[in-house]
Amino acid sequence: MTVGGVLGEAWETYKRFFRQFVLTAFIVYVLLDLLNALVSEASTDDTSTVLLWALVATVIEVVGYFWVQAALIELVHDVRDGRADLSISETLDRAMPHVGTLALAGLLAGLAITVGLFLLIVPGLYLLTIWLVIIPAIMLENCGVTESFARSQGLVRGYGWSVFGVIVLSVLIVIGISILYGVLRSAVDSEWAGLALYIVVYSATAPFLALAWTTTYYELRDLKGAEPTAAV
Repeated sequence: MTVGGVLGEAWETYKRFFRQFVLTAFIVYVLLDLLNALVSEASTDDTSTVLLWALVATVIEVVGYFWVQAALIELVHDVRDGRADLSISETLDRAMPHVGTLALAGLLAGLAITVGLFLLIVPGLYLLTIWLVIIPAIMLENCGVTESFARSQGLVRGYGWSVFGVIVLSVLIVIGISILYGVLRSAVDSEWAGLALYIVVYSATAPFLALAWTTTYYELRDLKGAEPTAAV
């Protein structure tokens, strides 16, 4: 497995199915922002009410993040045969049942990786590498939370440096686009225009990251010679 090969395949798939990927992410981001706008409108000056609505907003953000990731991975799985068979609504529907498992696994992994990065950096990078394909394992093999950690580590074993290279380059690409977004956002005065810009930029970048990391999963699975246990 080579870093260039993985990113090259991800980019070609992204270009070929650009409309499906961007629209899928766009719909989720719009729904999330509408829900957050409603939550903001419902907030009051009462401290307990503010805390309640802040919790609601956090739950929406967490569920939404993993919903869009799950949907994009489902879409990657769908188009690997060279055609898109599922509609966007079908893709989102298939992703939703996995959101709870994804959120729990993702939050546990995120907490451990953050602690590792905060303490000595290297442990955090190591955990990020061996747990990179937790979400594809849950979506495409129907793994549970604990099983997904073991599955990801097993797939990455022996290819850690290649996986780390995919992480570094794909994240650098997204960081570059995020910097561009920051520059453009600073030039926009309107709050609504800024929100629209945010949705457009991240609807375009989230699919590529999902593609790069899901392509890594497929490459590792093929190299290990193991078929998914229960593909959805």
